[in-house]
Amino acid sequence: MHSNTPPPAASGEGPKTAAKHIQLPLWCATPALLFSTGLHVFCAVLTVLNPAIWQWTLGTVMVNHLLILATVVMWPRSRLLGPNMTHLPAAAALRGEVALTFDDGPDPEITPQVLDLLDQYGAKASFFCIGNKVIAHPELTREIIRRGHSVENHTNSHPHAFAFFGPSALQHEIDSAQTAIYATTGVAPVFFRAPMGFRNPFLAPVVERAGLRYTNWTRRGYDTVAKSAEPVLQRLQRGLAAGDILLLHDGRSIQPHSASPVILEVLPRLLDQLQALNLKSVSLAAAMSPNFDDLIDTAASGAAQCRTATVESHGSHASAGG
Repeated sequence: MHSNTPPPAASGEGPKTAAKHIQLPLWCATPALLFSTGLHVFCAVLTVLNPAIWQWTLGTVMVNHLLILATVVMWPRSRLLGPNMTHLPAAAALRGEVALTFDDGPDPEITPQVLDLLDQYGAKASFFCIGNKVIAHPELTREIIRRGHSVENHTNSHPHAFAFFGPSALQHEIDSAQTAIYATTGVAPVFFRAPMGFRNPFLAPVVERAGLRYTNWTRRGYDTVAKSAEPVLQRLQRGLAAGDILLLHDGRSIQPHSASPVILEVLPRLLDQLQALNLKSVSLAAAMSPNFDDLIDTAASGAAQCRTATVESHGSHASAGG
């Protein structure tokens, strides 16, 4: 069995030095971003050469920004802004695996019941947790790991304006959550998902530097807004197949017309359907085998760097305040 826990650093070797042993992946601008950058440069040059057309060039740049917002930022499954895992690897699909993922927890009322249901079916899952909630419920977070599931990074505070943050604010949210989860569980998250799946062109390099893999979903149930289990199940089961990544929520589930939150009505019926289709629910990390060790090393290195950056940031603030 593989462990996400990184080995202790050698004596006298701090997180920065230990991280040097792992080569983090490099981020490359996508063709869409290169085109957008080139368009900005082209419009700037035209404006300098002929200032009279500034309104046309400004309008062109504004249209470009609107297109990025409409078709890229607001399209969670897009790959135009960089790598975006929306399906499990082909090898996992051949093994008949799917990945159940739960966002916005841990929740002291809902998450334990979700864990019990998963245990009843022998299913494993990945929980994209919010750093502040991990700090508030450390034992529950550790229980997720003890039950054989994985805890992944879903930002530190789940800001609704996350997709409009600059690089520094994005890094703070991701690094703080990575540090909180790593310090609480001793296990470095491997995957990251943005709030509501929305992102901007600055996010991909920040995620890469943290040693994380950006992940969204194949299909989602919209269980945070559905008024009953039926529409959620229909969305998740339509076209359900091996290799799918399914999105549900244990942190913001609603209970509009019954004593039970929607997620607790949906999950057992969904797990029944997976069994009927002979599909096996696994954590994202398990689905990535045999490359799991490489992912863990990269994530551990990223967590060490996040922890160092957080400590240094706090130290600089303390010095400025002193």
